[in-house]
Amino acid sequence: MNKAFDRRAFLKIAAATGVASLPGFALAQGVKLKIGPMLPYTGTFAQLGVAIINGFKLAVAESGGKLGGRELEYFIVDDESDPAKATDNTNRLVTRDKVDVLVGSVNSGVAMGMVKIARESGTLLIIPNAGIDAATGAMCARNIFRTSFSNWQPAYPMGKVLAGRGVTKVVTLAWNCATGTESIDGFKEGFTKAGGTIAKELSLAFPSVEFQPLLTEIAAIKPDGVFVFFAGGGALKFLKDWQAAGLKGKIGLYGTGFLTDGILEAAGNAAEGIETTLHYGDGIETPKNKTFRLNYAKAYKLQPDVYAVHGYDAGLLLAAGLNAVKGDMNKKNELYAAMEKARIDSPRGAWTMSKAHNPIQDIYLRKVVGKKNKVMAVAYKALADPARGCKMG
Repeated sequence: MNKAFDRRAFLKIAAATGVASLPGFALAQGVKLKIGPMLPYTGTFAQLGVAIINGFKLAVAESGGKLGGRELEYFIVDDESDPAKATDNTNRLVTRDKVDVLVGSVNSGVAMGMVKIARESGTLLIIPNAGIDAATGAMCARNIFRTSFSNWQPAYPMGKVLAGRGVTKVVTLAWNCATGTESIDGFKEGFTKAGGTIAKELSLAFPSVEFQPLLTEIAAIKPDGVFVFFAGGGALKFLKDWQAAGLKGKIGLYGTGFLTDGILEAAGNAAEGIETTLHYGDGIETPKNKTFRLNYAKAYKLQPDVYAVHGYDAGLLLAAGLNAVKGDMNKKNELYAAMEKARIDSPRGAWTMSKAHNPIQDIYLRKVVGKKNKVMAVAYKALADPARGCKMG
């Protein structure tokens, strides 16, 4: 992307979200608590970064603009979804800006760079999106919390759903990247535990969208169903190619919710009827979700999505901790204990924190109906990630 355009885009986003500085510079608000939101504000995932920070700020606003009695000062860094820059960017926030709390990120590679520095420095890190399993698995730590999901978590329940329907032979297909691999592994675990059989595992390099040879192979195998992990533009092309290949309606297609989130307008009827599993969806008829959606729309003139929920819940989690210690970040044991025990009244439904610091949450079965990912049922109640390898210090 053109650098001048990137800068203009960042400034536009910054103005929309109340950030008046370039990456790395403090937003002087005469406040004490230093927050370092390291998120993508330019490039492919800019919209996700904006949704997360919007949600976070909405939670702060609903707390009267303060957490634990302290106002917030934001130190904004555009991580550009670039894992190669993650360590240096995080180090600057910790050593130069001396932030009290790190918030990030969307990209799993960037998040792992943040995890490394958080573990070394002891700085509180809240991950509002990236699902890489290791963050609350082998790399878990007392000062690292996640308010979204593990990659395993949304995929595992679909295995149980399909096996329960008598779907016994499934092909899996995903990008050959950490998120794709971990999502497929989660599905496989749930499916085979329930008696299903994986007919074949297919993959392609990230971010390739050359699906045709793989679709031809799937058509020849004639499985009962296909479980995939794709997201964003890749998911959109896959759904259109699936329909063009004549497979729609002949072979069941399933995935995690990222397969259909954010692309329904562009997908048209290619997405109609697709079933996915995720921890949020359209039509969660609770007072909390209705109020959240109304307040978010009023504040930002946008409709919230799952990423906005992740950011909002990050704000709620931090508020729970800081309120317990009356804003004293030096009381780390008490702060972390309060965050560990918090019950988050989320738009997705109330959730609690696992011992590894990942949400224990309901996973919904959703179906594309028109332009909505309509919640049809709870696919798995209060699902906790297995957190393999986690040894909390």
